[in-house]
Amino acid sequence: MTNIFKLINQIAIAEAQLSATLFLAPCVKGGRVRTRVAGMVYTFTPKPSKFEGWGIFEAVDEKTATVVEEADLPQIAEYLQNFPQIRLRLAHQLRGQTWLAYPVNEADVRQRLKMVKPIAVHLVTEGIAFEQIIARWNGQSCWFEEVDRRTDPVIAETLQSALKQLIPAKELQFKGITPEICTVYELATRQIQGFTQPQQDEKRLRKALQMGGGTLTQFHDRSDYWTVDWTTADGVRHSSAIAKTDLTVVSSGICLSGRDRDFDLQSLVGVMEQQEW
Repeated sequence: MTNIFKLINQIAIAEAQLSATLFLAPCVKGGRVRTRVAGMVYTFTPKPSKFEGWGIFEAVDEKTATVVEEADLPQIAEYLQNFPQIRLRLAHQLRGQTWLAYPVNEADVRQRLKMVKPIAVHLVTEGIAFEQIIARWNGQSCWFEEVDRRTDPVIAETLQSALKQLIPAKELQFKGITPEICTVYELATRQIQGFTQPQQDEKRLRKALQMGGGTLTQFHDRSDYWTVDWTTADGVRHSSAIAKTDLTVVSSGICLSGRDRDFDLQSLVGVMEQQEW
């Protein structure tokens, strides 16, 4: 009974202190904020509800806290010092100021956080895709601290350029590339139209035909090869079997005296045009 009375007294003290409490907390849009008063943890719905950022809150009651003002940088820095620091590389924006990121060093993060996975980083106020950042992990959420100025900016620039060119992750090659960089690039490509395997296949076939002067109509996956329907410059239609590995001709669709594999898709266009004459 003594313990129960002690708990009731503790709750009463906390509730008495609650109305006079100002506290600093990070808040994502549509989320809630927490603070500890007299050993009791309270969770509040922020007011205004659309607030996103670091704020100084005042408890209105046990469920609601009002934003008094935005926290300044020294206050934020002091708050973040309480949590372990991790280095991440931004992949893409999820919503608002929340980004998906991936550890720069998997082994280090595995040792300190006992996990390695893509992490949502909240309140990213600066930084763009593929920049390396410093964040803080509070055991449940990850909060942005600053862009890591010590990293090589060329890495982010190279990845941004590769993304614009729709270069697949497996084709990335540059000085300083790591498995972690490949992973964060892969995460980013999943959000970009044109990076799925069928889209990459279509791009590859279309490019080969265009270089030869032909046009892709459609193609069908046949496991080790594609059946490609295409037309020559004057509109004559053809259907050819093309190997996936190197785009060599498995079957041209016309008689080439057993020499089909001497040609690839690009050169086949010229062969077909000569046959038409």
